Amino acid sequence: MTRVLVVDDDPVQLRLTAEIANRSGFKPITATGGEQALSILREDPGVGAMILDLVMPDLDGMAVLEAMRREGLTTPVIIQTANASLETVISAMRQGAADYFVKPVAPERLVISLRNAMKLDTLEAAIRAERARKSGTFTRRDMIAAAPAMARVLTLSAKAAKSAIPVLIEGETGVGKELVARIIQGTGERAGKPFVTVNCGAIPPNLVESVLFGHKKGAFTGAIADQPGKFAEAHGGTLFLDEVGELSPELQVKLLRALQEGEIEPVGAARPEKVNVRLISATNRRLLNLAKSGEFREDLFYRLNVFPIYVPPLRERKEDLGALTDHFIARFSAEAGKRILGISPAAMDLLCAYDWPGNIRQLENAVYRAVVLTDGAFLEAQDFPQIVSRSSGREEALRTLEQTPLPVAPIHIDAALPRIRPEPALAPSPDRFLGDDGQLHPLADIERAAIEFAIRHHGGRMSRVARALGIGRSTLYRKLHEYGLAEGLIGDAA
Repeated sequence: MTRVLVVDDDPVQLRLTAEIANRSGFKPITATGGEQALSILREDPGVGAMILDLVMPDLDGMAVLEAMRREGLTTPVIIQTANASLETVISAMRQGAADYFVKPVAPERLVISLRNAMKLDTLEAAIRAERARKSGTFTRRDMIAAAPAMARVLTLSAKAAKSAIPVLIEGETGVGKELVARIIQGTGERAGKPFVTVNCGAIPPNLVESVLFGHKKGAFTGAIADQPGKFAEAHGGTLFLDEVGELSPELQVKLLRALQEGEIEPVGAARPEKVNVRLISATNRRLLNLAKSGEFREDLFYRLNVFPIYVPPLRERKEDLGALTDHFIARFSAEAGKRILGISPAAMDLLCAYDWPGNIRQLENAVYRAVVLTDGAFLEAQDFPQIVSRSSGREEALRTLEQTPLPVAPIHIDAALPRIRPEPALAPSPDRFLGDDGQLHPLADIERAAIEFAIRHHGGRMSRVARALGIGRSTLYRKLHEYGLAEGLIGDAA
């Protein structure tokens, strides 16, 4: 549930705004002043949005916006105030406010503003992460990793960033091993320096040596000029060797020498060249098993496996699934030029029940396909037919698609029928004549309950009670004594 910070010094307005947010599915957090609001934002970076009053006694809304801008707090802010002047609106927007409205605001307007602000924040976060990735300043705040299973990964990454120790990142395909490597680089002393990625499994075997170490002019047919290798490109920065287990035994020997001596020998070079490179390697197979089977050099394994980090698969960090889905929806809907507000609860339940063998990369592709194909404001279960097919079978996927309402022929506006809305299913009410065991109550108990109800309904006025039950007053009094109800009632009878 997304947390919303509501800031207002008026207790009545604070309570009303928080209740609107709560009824709309958000979890409100309240603050009565600007200093308290800033303290909450500093301690809890997971706040989704803030509804901020401009006029407060300790620190007004403009000062809060200025402090957030100065400290780099990026929580989207919605301004509310009783002052509707144009100058105030312009000043608030220049300070970074996402929206602005005047008190009192309609609940629908407030909810729409909250949803738009959070969608904008998700898109801005994606843009910030992409900029940080390209600039070499990617940190743990740029990665969606709030699940408990990722806590150890982030802790080890922070420790690895403090030194130039070789790191081996292990994990299944598509879990985000490169992002972990970028966090190590972006939070260490090599932040902002070159980050060079090499997929060892995607390079032809006869070109791997040239790609990694470079070559000199005339070293082989087609070498018409000197070509620096990836080690030279990463000089002073970080070299990320993805799928390092795919290297051939010959290249493993040269990689080991480069790590031990800190120098490389380009193809056709007369002498080796010194390089200063921080090496981070990754694999989707256990290098220890490959070393035991002889596919990977044991000495190189120990050289790379100095500081191992295991990244768990997506099925073990389902807590991040919602945030990842929102991130991809915001990113791909912006790229496709569509206005998609989110994902329906049924579709989210479908994604949560799936095991995701392809991990985050598979989730990214599934959301991308759904965003391109959908015509609605929310992604539905039928927008993920491949997931339905793999989790429930092909027949269930076809049935889900068949349930999608599609007109068989053009329908004129005059002939359009009203939408059929399903009746809400009401919980069955217990029968007042039956007990918990399903047996009928005795007649005396039913009669006693009817008399008690009639007395409460008519406020103890016995004449009306007798007429309503269709009996005489003397009969009513007799039954009151019979059922032990006469004490305290007959004296007050009218």
